Amino acid sequence: MNENSLSSQNSSTEAPNFKILVVDDEPNNIFTLKALVNKYLSVSIEEASSGMQALEIALKEKIDLIILDIQMPEMDGFQTASMLKIRNKTKDIPIIFLTAAFKSEEFQLKGYKVGAVDYLLKPIDDNQLINKISTYFKLIENERNLNKILEEKVKQRTAELDRSKQYLESILAFMGEALIVLDKEGKIESANPATCNMLGYQEDQLLSRSIGEIFEEEDQQKAMAFMGTWLEAIIRTGVIKNVEASFISKDGKRIPILFSRSSILDNNDQLTGIICVAKNMSGYQKIKELE
Repeated sequence: MNENSLSSQNSSTEAPNFKILVVDDEPNNIFTLKALVNKYLSVSIEEASSGMQALEIALKEKIDLIILDIQMPEMDGFQTASMLKIRNKTKDIPIIFLTAAFKSEEFQLKGYKVGAVDYLLKPIDDNQLINKISTYFKLIENERNLNKILEEKVKQRTAELDRSKQYLESILAFMGEALIVLDKEGKIESANPATCNMLGYQEDQLLSRSIGEIFEEEDQQKAMAFMGTWLEAIIRTGVIKNVEASFISKDGKRIPILFSRSSILDNNDQLTGIICVAKNMSGYQKIKELE
């Protein structure tokens, strides 16, 4: 062992919540490796004497790092690594190959090809192995911390969106004007409570109806060419304000309204929907009628 190169480290460096899986068919090799790791790192170590046992343990438990021998009967290290990499639960576990027999560049390239992050040769260089294990633990810890930060930001953003949604829903629920959202063909996608109260419909009774079924403009010519006229205009101008018109209620009554409509555009400035706002003008008289 290279004691001098490790003398600057603590006898047992804390690495909380990390678990290593050591895989080797020789019990003495596992004992030696566990003794080395435990001397310098305070981690949990699982052991497996075959590739199949390693696969079973990795699928059942949360393993952070695998140190894998290559020369094993029935299923060698290359086959074991390949099996680990095709399973969702184990595909991201870092694998360090540790071998005394397969030293050529050809085998090293094969090791990296099947998914190893490192390929180390025996006899073990204590300093190299401990430093590599520590490095991967630091990377894992950094990733965990980043994930925690991202999760917290997602929670905060979700809470903000929920508050905004509740605020918007409150506005829509209590606003006095009727508000209708249409798709680009003029079909009703949603209607606020004021719309339903004004027309005498439940919201689900309005959904998918054409706006033309509940709306008419004062000018009969405009009414006849309803969709073509104002859809073209709204695409061209974006907003049409204060049009004198009428809603047609469920019982057939004409309700005078002051109607405005605005386009909803996507990132390519293509029309995706229309927002309509109508003020109930019942009880109001035109100035010219008062003169």
